[in-house]
Amino acid sequence: MKETSGKRMQRESPADPSKRETLKKLGLLGLLAAVDVTALASCGRRMLSAEGRERKVIVLGLDGLDAGRVERLMERGRLPHMSRLREMGGFRPLESTVPPQSPVAWATFITGRDPGGHGIHDFIQRDPSTYLPYLSIARTEPPDRTLSLGPWRLPLSHGNVELLRQGPAFWDLLAEQGVPCEIYRVPSNFPPRESGAKQLAGLGAPDLRGTYGEFSYFTDAPPANAQQVTGGAVYPVQVSNGRVQARLMGPWNTLREGEPESQADFEVRVDRENRVAKVMVQGQEALLREGEWSEWIPVRFDMIPHVKSVTGICRFYLKQVRPHFKLYVTPINVDPMDPAVPISAPGNFAGELAERFGRFYTQGFPEDVKALSNGILDDGEYLQQSGTAMAEARRMYESSLNTFQRGLLVQYFSGTDRMQHMFWRTMDPRHPAYEAALAREYGGVIEDCYRVGDEMVGQALEACDANTTLVVLSDHGFAPFYREFNLNGWLAQNRYLAGVGPWRGDADLFSNANWRRTMAYGIGFNGLYLNLEGRELYGAVNPANREALARQLAEELRQARDPETGERAIENVYLAEDVYAERMPDKSPDLIVGYARGYRASDASVLGKPTEQLVQDNTGKWSGDHCIDRSLVPGILLTNHPISAERPGLADVTASLLAEFGVAAAEGMSGESVW
Repeated sequence: MKETSGKRMQRESPADPSKRETLKKLGLLGLLAAVDVTALASCGRRMLSAEGRERKVIVLGLDGLDAGRVERLMERGRLPHMSRLREMGGFRPLESTVPPQSPVAWATFITGRDPGGHGIHDFIQRDPSTYLPYLSIARTEPPDRTLSLGPWRLPLSHGNVELLRQGPAFWDLLAEQGVPCEIYRVPSNFPPRESGAKQLAGLGAPDLRGTYGEFSYFTDAPPANAQQVTGGAVYPVQVSNGRVQARLMGPWNTLREGEPESQADFEVRVDRENRVAKVMVQGQEALLREGEWSEWIPVRFDMIPHVKSVTGICRFYLKQVRPHFKLYVTPINVDPMDPAVPISAPGNFAGELAERFGRFYTQGFPEDVKALSNGILDDGEYLQQSGTAMAEARRMYESSLNTFQRGLLVQYFSGTDRMQHMFWRTMDPRHPAYEAALAREYGGVIEDCYRVGDEMVGQALEACDANTTLVVLSDHGFAPFYREFNLNGWLAQNRYLAGVGPWRGDADLFSNANWRRTMAYGIGFNGLYLNLEGRELYGAVNPANREALARQLAEELRQARDPETGERAIENVYLAEDVYAERMPDKSPDLIVGYARGYRASDASVLGKPTEQLVQDNTGKWSGDHCIDRSLVPGILLTNHPISAERPGLADVTASLLAEFGVAAAEGMSGESVW
């Protein structure tokens, strides 16, 4: 037996083949590290208004609602509750962050600070000591010390799951002053910090495997693109004597040498004549007809047999029994009744919700857009799946409105954002993925999701009394995503990004970059980094030349044109110091690219892969987007108080909510009350 360190090398060579595995597992690893969570009761002191009545503030976050579309639908009488709220108080387009991405924008709402202050700059950021990308919201560290015992590694200390967002949440400040707070699913809040506020984590909370969500698909007729599927895996199976034997893949077992994937066996008994199947897993059964979904089923994954296990939950969907067997399984979610990682604060809050409402999606990105994009679920099946996630969230919303007595209630919904991402192609004939047949069936999906949002505004209005402040907001608007722009390809063609060899095939930054001759590179949807000496591992740009190079790059990128259409692909490019009040030298991108309407960074470029073709049609189902210039995608602000601010931003909403309770802002918070 020997004691070993569980820490990993941080400064790897960019050519190290292990980097490819890191990219494959891009997400939060080490989820099995034990984390102590202390349950704190929310504060119970009374908060009174100036008139002596209990102060109530309701915040409804509807991700992605576009200011222009809301105005048009209100004018047509399609959003009666929002129109009523506008008449009671006010409506303004709400300025988003630079860049207008959900984790970035909601982190600004939470902290009242811009990205340079709270440190969330993109969905994906990079580590300058390795150039490798990482998910920006949270990081999981394994135990510092382990004990090796044969093939097992027993932890001698606790692991840690760390929220990377900097600065206190405004509800932490309220809770410190005795204001009861309940916060549901707001992005960039995993793991929730203990403060006395009741919180359920949102975007950033992983599935049990440590990713934003990986589905499983079991079939005896694998699709042609099975090897290229992302966001999940296709598992070929055989139906033998009416039975299918298969395995669910769980988290990587950090307690065993080599960290293999944990597994849980299950069996399906197939009745092709009657088009039904019975799924059996660990003593539980679900009888499904074709086109039916199971309820949530808990699944145990053994880490050390008879000693250590973790539990996740999943739902099975029987697509087809004949002529072929097709079974979809949701990502393995963290079980709210026995969470392997802290998805709520206090730690038992998620379990209390599950006791009241049943088990529910706990991953912060519950809509399975990858299954739809890869053709595993069709449009109708995706609407069922995402509709279940919305229904679960709405049950909690309606219950919280009915029981809300005082303090702050924040409820966030992601479905309004995902519907626009995935169904823009069904309403816009200009889109390369538009199909008339799909438009006839699904062309009204986006308007429907706005009307669902309006229904929830109506429910909030019903819960208001004379002493209730109601705020409805979205973090950004929406635009079509017609064409993909490869930023790293542009940098390579313009000699800012050098390769050891040609940029062909699978060549990417991590296998081919000649860092000693590279001046700039892109990671994430909007971030552009200079390869600075003293910051990047193999920095080549003298810090004294940083600003001049950055401004040169910005000016050249603003002139970038689509070679096929002649249109500008980029609306604006910002230097971090020009748009952020603070800047984190090691984390903040040097430049932020604001794409033009209709354009966005290509998926290849986001993860560091240049392509020879700089601009091409987006033919995917992910057809609407907002990772462009913020001036083109304002969100919304609706309140039942008159709004005096002409151009409010997200930090102004934060300042307003603190002011409602008479609580001072923390150091570093910006913004002014909108009222």
